[in-house]
Amino acid sequence: MDLLQTMFGEMQAMTLWESLAVVLALAYLLLAMKENIWCWPAAFISSGIYMVIFWSVNLYMEALLSFYYVAMAVYGYWMWTKGGNQHHGITITSWPLSTHLRIIVITTGLALSLGYFMANNTNASFPYLDAATTCFAIMTTYLVAKKVLENWLYWIVINSVSIYLYLNKELMLTSALFVLYVILAFAGYMQWQKSKAQQATA
Repeated sequence: MDLLQTMFGEMQAMTLWESLAVVLALAYLLLAMKENIWCWPAAFISSGIYMVIFWSVNLYMEALLSFYYVAMAVYGYWMWTKGGNQHHGITITSWPLSTHLRIIVITTGLALSLGYFMANNTNASFPYLDAATTCFAIMTTYLVAKKVLENWLYWIVINSVSIYLYLNKELMLTSALFVLYVILAFAGYMQWQKSKAQQATA
């Protein structure tokens, strides 16, 4: 009962703009699963809304991260429509394990550095986990724009860790949303894997 009351309270606290941003964020994910180019306009508008919201409440780093997502929405749209050798867009690709290991090592190093700074200079909660989810989300968004199949595996881990962080902050509605994100990330991986096999056959 307390859980439902908490979630209902959070829903009431959401503004119309926040609600629109959440809906568009979900639309982005669902459209990206189907390789639908409209995922990027959805991401552009959603991130733009969050950028304004975060800036207005003085969450400048979150606003800066949202600006990055806006820029990546433009880049992703261009890559999916004009990228590739023939400039007709790109297809789903899979990067070798060695490449992913390098990505993980470099991103982990950056996350540890950022986490150390946050732990010693701010009152951040879970500074290392917070830094890790942020750094890996930045990197993984780039993988989505490049249509790298394994991006979905990164999102499964990132979103799972985010659930733990949000539960500890009693953000029940956001936690429930990220449970949905994990499920959709699994579905996205299966969908892209199937599409990649079909593209190879074609």
